[in-house]
Amino acid sequence: MKKNILTAKYCIFTILSAFTIISCDNVLNQDPVDSFNEESLFQDVNLVEAFLFQCYDQIGSNNKDDANVLGMREDLLSSSTDELLNIHRAGNVTFTKGTLSPSYLGHFGDTRFSWITWDSNYSNIKNVNTLLDGIDDVPTKTSVDEAKIKQIKAEAYFIRAFNYTNLLRSYGGVVIVDKKFNLDDDFLAPERATLQQTQDFILSDIDRALADLPLKSDIAQGRATKGAAAALKSRLLSFVSGELTNGGYEPSNALVSFPGNSRNEKLLAAKNAAKDIIDGKYGRYALTGSTDNPPASLTDEDVRAYTANFESIFLQKGEWNDEIIFGVQYLNKQGNSASNNLFWGPNGYSCWGNNEPIEDLVRKFEMKDGTPFQWDKYSPGEMNVRVFTKEQADADPERNPYLGREPRFYATVLYDGAPWRERASTGNNVQIGHDIAGAGSRLIGKNVSEVMSEISGLESVTVGGEDSRSAAKQAWNGTKTGYYLRKMLDITIDGEVDNNENAWIEMRYAEVLLDYAEACIELGEIEEGINAVNLIRNRAGLPDRPSAASQAQAREWYRHERLIEMLAEGDRWYCIRKWMICSDAIKNFHPMYIYHFNDGVSLYVHNTQTIADSRTWNDRQYWLPISITEMNKAPQLTQNPGY
Repeated sequence: MKKNILTAKYCIFTILSAFTIISCDNVLNQDPVDSFNEESLFQDVNLVEAFLFQCYDQIGSNNKDDANVLGMREDLLSSSTDELLNIHRAGNVTFTKGTLSPSYLGHFGDTRFSWITWDSNYSNIKNVNTLLDGIDDVPTKTSVDEAKIKQIKAEAYFIRAFNYTNLLRSYGGVVIVDKKFNLDDDFLAPERATLQQTQDFILSDIDRALADLPLKSDIAQGRATKGAAAALKSRLLSFVSGELTNGGYEPSNALVSFPGNSRNEKLLAAKNAAKDIIDGKYGRYALTGSTDNPPASLTDEDVRAYTANFESIFLQKGEWNDEIIFGVQYLNKQGNSASNNLFWGPNGYSCWGNNEPIEDLVRKFEMKDGTPFQWDKYSPGEMNVRVFTKEQADADPERNPYLGREPRFYATVLYDGAPWRERASTGNNVQIGHDIAGAGSRLIGKNVSEVMSEISGLESVTVGGEDSRSAAKQAWNGTKTGYYLRKMLDITIDGEVDNNENAWIEMRYAEVLLDYAEACIELGEIEEGINAVNLIRNRAGLPDRPSAASQAQAREWYRHERLIEMLAEGDRWYCIRKWMICSDAIKNFHPMYIYHFNDGVSLYVHNTQTIADSRTWNDRQYWLPISITEMNKAPQLTQNPGY
């Protein structure tokens, strides 16, 4: 039976408290547990387990005051891609600005993205190495103690593999440290290992973890399992099978590329790693909801049901379902807290509006029948302006660009008119558009330049929506793109005052299926790859893609599916790099402006005259640089190419 859910911090508190109360023969003759050293640490298995929980806590940050580990942060990694905009600190997202350098890392060198960075990962690797160095000396009294030691070691290997996987996917080959540091060590001796050596070291740790980790049913939620280790292996092998590491960038540099022509071998390994999970070798995992082909014509009720099912994956507060492989539970009563509603919610609800979806992305969501969304459907060739009267919208509601879309759109994006938390003044809907006391019919047929010129003269009769940048409440937090993020937000809580308790899902079964699909398609096994893609589409309420497709078409479909399915989860930053498509993905983009006139005309303008965020791509940024601080500490290290 599954054990009670625990968070790492709660586990530390519980075990340390229990140790002070019941440990050893004389309870009065004990050192304080909040100041134990290594000598005392390795005298008791419970203290070693408590130290392990500290390693879990620091997977995402080496800052003990930083409670929000991994991805549940104010600034999402996805804002470093073509998915989202960080409206408060866009300049610090150096990856999209072309300004990333060893002396200026921005978020890639501070606590915002600390689970990626060099110093944070090595800080935790140091902790894990300390644990592994001393754990075999811990006295055991029973077979239960021996089993606990064995499991703790396996979890430690998983954590180290997790940290090194983050390092490899950010920097390439890195310094391999597999033992505890001593004062007399020569810290100017270590060199960076090759990409191949780094991968092999991680896989060795994963194999050690797989050997002794329990299944998910036999360990507290949030701790490593066989499934988590297997999913980490799939994630690693999927990344290293991409174009980036197989001669796509600096092919002769062994720090960032594999030698020779070994990509098919990498793809086969990635396919097999994912297939082991799909086949249930490491426990039962499955997509949430039905994977049957959906009805040919979805009703509004069908769309709501598929939407609610997809939403539910990211709002889990109790026992996780079978889609979740590894994550972090946020429970206020147990000391972990997150504030995604506050960080990302609309400003009109007194939230901060960060990480906003981009118009180009919004257009990629399909219609509910699986056909592509077509902005210029009603005015061929006009890609920036969509305008319609009330009578036209009544006759064909899909003139509104946000109606008739696929279920994942409604679970992912808050748009003008989207249903949200109770607010009588807007009918409980998000209000991003502006109301204009005037006639809009005269704007029908005009282009973006003409429309915006006319709008500029109507400022005196224009009232901004309650969730716009013209709102009376917190206008500075209003959307710059025309949208807010919906995914991972909990409609039942008030973000202004309440913390979120839904889990951060670090690895889930959909990612495994996508890894499998990619490997199959790249190996030329098109039908098998499309079948995996279709499981994810069907779960989302979309019809099958035909399996009789060219490799190029299958690749396009697969990459589209991954973008939509994994949006805002951080996956995209790794994908656009491993596929080497950053020059296409990192580009300037423009805001969506919406106006509702009192004659019933509605106007949607992708205002290409205004830049919502100016972005520049630089090829050297396919790999992060080692900071100048780290290079000064260890000048023998080789910097990544281009820096």
